[in-house]
Order: sequence, then structure tokens, then C-alpha cells
Amino acid sequence: MIVKDINIIGGGPAGLYAAFYAGMRDLNVRIIETQKTLGGKVHFYPEKLIWDVGGIPGIRGAKFIDQMIEQGLTFNPEVITNQKISKFKQTDGGLFVATSESGEQYLSKRIIVATGGGIFNPKKLPLQYNVKFEETNLHHHIYHLKDFKNKNVVIVGGGNSAIDWANDLIGVAKEVHLIHRNDTFKAHEYNARKLKESSVKIHTHTLVKELVPNSAGTSVQSIRVRNSQSDQDYFLELDELLVNIGFDNELNFHHDPSLKFKLKDDYYIEGSSIAQTSVKGVYAIGDILEFEGKVRLIAGAYNDAANAVNQIKLSLDPDAEEKARVSSHNNRFDKKNQEKKD
Repeated sequence: MIVKDINIIGGGPAGLYAAFYAGMRDLNVRIIETQKTLGGKVHFYPEKLIWDVGGIPGIRGAKFIDQMIEQGLTFNPEVITNQKISKFKQTDGGLFVATSESGEQYLSKRIIVATGGGIFNPKKLPLQYNVKFEETNLHHHIYHLKDFKNKNVVIVGGGNSAIDWANDLIGVAKEVHLIHRNDTFKAHEYNARKLKESSVKIHTHTLVKELVPNSAGTSVQSIRVRNSQSDQDYFLELDELLVNIGFDNELNFHHDPSLKFKLKDDYYIEGSSIAQTSVKGVYAIGDILEFEGKVRLIAGAYNDAANAVNQIKLSLDPDAEEKARVSSHNNRFDKKNQEKKD
């Protein structure tokens, strides 16, 4: 079993930047990600513009994911996807072993926990329907607005995401309907007002009662809805159905009870501003980490990552410099800089 300097549990913004920065410090790492792709929760808003990352004005989530991954893999870390770490513990020899639900084990000298706020699974309609619909025209996210161009779209939901998508589809889709179970929207006031002043057809006090398949049974052709005030049913024809009624949060930070972590709200790891936890050899970064003055932005996660890696480097090599040399003076970039020039 190959022993890495660091096992990074989580392949979102924090974990990817930690892998990059560890490469700058000549540490070998392994990224272990629960989902099938890297990028973390940014996958939930691939078409949204992200404005609060330093030096990157207005970048769409999908492009940001690509750039994060490119940067995170700069120094060729080992990447393991589709593996949920069910627990990790420390061995008698001082190493850490991370074990996945499938029984795979990964050894490392140090651990960085970068699991964010948990695994967010979209809630599904409480109906019986063919799961193949989710492979055709029943969606829980929008990845590309252009896929909905000139189509009749029905959105189910009344929160920020549902209303954002409805507003974003104005002028893209041929027609947009919004189905909501009451008449109060849990969204930012500006976005709710924009929605009500738009061409979106809003159906309040309305519940989806049935998904009607097409003749082949492979996609949704229409939905049967019921107005809870009038108790009347009616049908809406559609090309695309977007269900955005919330998420179930599955906690994804598990460890051996012998590791005495300080936790907040039974989940978030209480640590320091330099990413140290109450367990020696284990560091936490990004949304999973809690400390006074914590900044819950992607930029804050990057700072956590650099701090964690620097602490790990010093713990493994006390004679090392306290911090990585900046990229303009770091010889690890010599070859890559030449490649860029060529």
C-alpha cells in the first residue's frame, strides 16, 4: 500500500487548492472524492457567475471548475473518485488509514479534511415515476442554459435556486412555468420581485400529482398538477422539467471514535486559524473548519489550504521554510514556465 504524505479527503475548491499548494512544497498527495468528478458544490451552479474569488472577475461555475481542476492537478496528485471515506483512524505506527465504504484503504502520514458542509443530494418529487426520466428531461440542476433554448420549461420549487433558474431562463426558453406549493417565496427579495414582474407563469398553491410519460415511456410529456385551494387538477405540457425543492444533507465526515475531535453542532471541526484540529496530524480546511474569524468564501478556503500544507510540511521536515516560495520565484515552476513560453 503506497503511503502518501497527505490524504486530502474532498475534491472541491479547498481540496484542489491544497493539492496544488502541496505540490509547491514538494509533498505528494492523494485526493479522495466521493462524487464521480472533482469540483465540489460548484457543480450545483455551473451557469452562475462567481464574482468573489480574488483576481477572477465574473467567471461561470463550469469554467471555474475546469480551471480549479487544471490548477489542482498541476503536480500530478493521485486522484481517487467515486470513493466515500467511511472512516479514518491512526495506526500504531502513527500513519493514518482512510477506509472507503467499499473497503479500499489509503495510507498517509497526514490527513486534510476538506469535505465541506456535507454531501447535498437533491430532493425528489414524492411520486412514483420512471427513473429514466432523470436521464432525459427531468433535471435537478441546469448545467447549460442553451439546452433549454426555445423550449417549454416547468420549474418546481419556490426557493432561491428555483427562482434564480426561472429568471435566468427568461429570454432563453420559449415559455417558463413555476410551480410552488404556496404563495410565499423563500428567495432574495430582489429576485422574487423580478420574477413576479416577468413573463414567467407562476402557479401558486399548486402541487405536482403525476408525471405523464411520452408514448415511448422515456421522458415526461406533461404533468398533472392540483391547486390546493380549488382542489382542481389540470395538465401542463412541457419539454423540460426542473425540480428544485431543496437538498438532503448527508454528513460525510466520519472517523474513529479514538480520534478526539472538538466538534461544533456535532459536525463542523473546531480548529485554529492555521487549520490545526484537536487531533495531531489531522488538519481541516474550507467549510468543514470552524474557528473565530472564519471566512466562508472560496478565498477563505484557499487560505486554510495553504496554512494546513505549511503546517504539514514543517511537521514532516522541521528544517523546511515556513511557507512556499511564491510562484514567480519557485523553481518548481521553471519547466512549466518554459512550456508556457514555448
